Amino acid sequence: MLGKSLASPFLTFGSATPYCFSTPLDLATSTRNIVLLNVNFSNGLRPDVLRGAWSTNFSSKKWEIRSTAQIENLTLSDEDRKAWEACRQALSAFNFSVEEEDKILGKAFGQFHSPYWGEERQREVPKFEIVNGILDYLRGLSLANDDICKLLKKFPEVLGCSLEHDLKTNVQLLEKEWGIKGKSLRNLLLRNPKVLGYNVDCKGDCMAKCTRCWVRF
Repeated sequence: MLGKSLASPFLTFGSATPYCFSTPLDLATSTRNIVLLNVNFSNGLRPDVLRGAWSTNFSSKKWEIRSTAQIENLTLSDEDRKAWEACRQALSAFNFSVEEEDKILGKAFGQFHSPYWGEERQREVPKFEIVNGILDYLRGLSLANDDICKLLKKFPEVLGCSLEHDLKTNVQLLEKEWGIKGKSLRNLLLRNPKVLGYNVDCKGDCMAKCTRCWVRF
């Protein structure tokens, strides 16, 4: 059971729960296409903690992700919401808050702005198999959960990188070209985890992808 899955200001959604407008002013907000509702949940959490954002198209049963800074919005179907919750569960071993989990997933999969991706990252809903596969691979590099926690805080975008084309390729390159493996690799990844996502080598001739270039290594 995902006991903390509904507590985040980043990801606000409800289930099949009652809703109502309390004042005429609330009705007027529908002209702005978004209505904020107080939602009653059976789990006992305060309604003021769980303020949902419901589109005026009630029949679509969509839910909205919203960052606290109102930077990015995303409408999720029920199926996508379940996928997001599953990915939160994959991160539960690292004792992040729900807000931190949502921020990590949001930055990794283009929901929240990240300078690392620039404009190239399309928004997508994270998939449990992808997130869990990358976490398992990191554990296979002799990284403990505490190490992975630190790595994700520094470089949450790693979860949105390609396991085959980025992570595995780069780890092999580090061993082949520089002899970095084992403890040395662990120390490097804790110091500079972005090396896992490098996929450009401009040889010093800038390709406007400096955040992903080996010239930074």
